Amino acid sequence: MNNSAIPSQRQATVRKNVQDGARLNWSYFFMNTLATVIACYGLFANSPAVVIGAMVVAMLLGPIAGVALALVDSDNLLLRRSSLSLGVGIVDVVVTAFVLGIIHKDIPLTHEIMVRTAPNLMDLMIALAGGAAGAYATASQLSTTLVGVAIATALVPPLSSASILLARGEFGLAGGAFLLAFTNIVAIQVASSAVLWLSGLRKVAQVSGQSIMGFLKRNAVSLMILGLLTLILSVNLQQVISKQLFETAIRGILRQEISSSPGSYLAEVRFETTTDTTIVRAVVRGPNPPASAQVAAMEARLPPPPDGTAIELRIRFVPTTTINRDGLLFTDVEFGEPE
Repeated sequence: MNNSAIPSQRQATVRKNVQDGARLNWSYFFMNTLATVIACYGLFANSPAVVIGAMVVAMLLGPIAGVALALVDSDNLLLRRSSLSLGVGIVDVVVTAFVLGIIHKDIPLTHEIMVRTAPNLMDLMIALAGGAAGAYATASQLSTTLVGVAIATALVPPLSSASILLARGEFGLAGGAFLLAFTNIVAIQVASSAVLWLSGLRKVAQVSGQSIMGFLKRNAVSLMILGLLTLILSVNLQQVISKQLFETAIRGILRQEISSSPGSYLAEVRFETTTDTTIVRAVVRGPNPPASAQVAAMEARLPPPPDGTAIELRIRFVPTTTINRDGLLFTDVEFGEPE
């Protein structure tokens, strides 16, 4: 794209739309409050569809686009106004969600809440793509509602999750959700600035003759923060991958060991990490329980946890009777002896 990528009349329209979307008014406050209520109850109900629907109502994307355009245009007034709107919107979401978190403190934490507490590099990539889509829709005067749905997980849901967790004293988990929200805001802003600049919405650069260096200078702080977040989230992603590989290996070994006993099978495996121990809780069904020596032998075959903790295998045995047309199967069968 070049400076003439968007006709001047359309540029003026796009700028006005962005400035209007970044305004702080009662409609902005009211709609974000409603979006938070929808998101919170979607999180409580563990409903992804309701959580996604919250972003159709939310208006936090407007101020971020305003910050992006202000940095491209070096418009300090728009930057201050957009930053104020974004800050007020964030406080509105956090306070509303915190109140709902206190009111519904007895509702168990759901998967939709917990999934937003451990951001990684993939979340950053999603936010960058969402910000680019939002900026392109803005510059092309497409429907931004569709873009709001596309980046539904980016803003209100993680902020709401963080506040709900704060209300329950889960400060570590809340910090992870806040990190996800902050990552999404920074990534959306940087991607939006890049797309708006490439679309020709760079008034200062057109006047002064500045090119890519001017853009990088005006977005230096955002780019440095984005770089730092990339490093942090890359480490988080590596930890997630290591944990998944570890858990997959555990399940494979236990399934192989337990299936060596006729009629026995692995029904479920759960993992619990304490201060210095990773506890593997396996549910086994079959005709005869394993002896403690056999459990110890299986535990010795398990790989060490990636976080360096010790490993402990605990088996919960559920007696199971298998019957076919000839009668009982697997009766008086000893559990497979350890090698």
